[in-house]
Amino acid sequence: MRGLALALSVLLGLGACAPVWRDTGVPMRAVADLDVAAYAGRWYEIARFPVRFQEGCTATVAEYGLRDDARLSVRNACRIGAPDGPERSISGSAWVVEGGRLSVQLGWIPFPAPYWVLWVDEEYETAVVGVPSGIAGWILARSPEISEERLAEARSVLEAAGYDVSRLEMTVH
Repeated sequence: MRGLALALSVLLGLGACAPVWRDTGVPMRAVADLDVAAYAGRWYEIARFPVRFQEGCTATVAEYGLRDDARLSVRNACRIGAPDGPERSISGSAWVVEGGRLSVQLGWIPFPAPYWVLWVDEEYETAVVGVPSGIAGWILARSPEISEERLAEARSVLEAAGYDVSRLEMTVH
């Protein structure tokens, strides 16, 4: 678990030696008014850009819960190798910096990483998340599958933020 947490902190916090999946010269904008209560709950990863800390992961989910201290609890989990493989998870907290710009702190890592909600539909059923450095990005949904139309819409959000969507990998559930 510490290996996963260390990799996450290095990749998201520092970006050292990590591939960059977006043109960082393109402005990236988070949603202006994120409803944190509506965002809370379980999200299934639909697609992601390859990142070392998620190597071997399938059936990836993220769970966000409301806390009394204005933060969100965070639990990220995946199955290794196959949807019925062993689970790997890490927990922590997140807080809103401004609008859809959040900071996430996981495990024993002493510093937070940026987590920007770039788009969420009106029903809070589909979301697109990115990081300013461009080393990670995700399409999330409340169910493990989404329509082709919704996937295309999410991909267009990533493209508008400068991401190379040809490198996006679909998540197996």
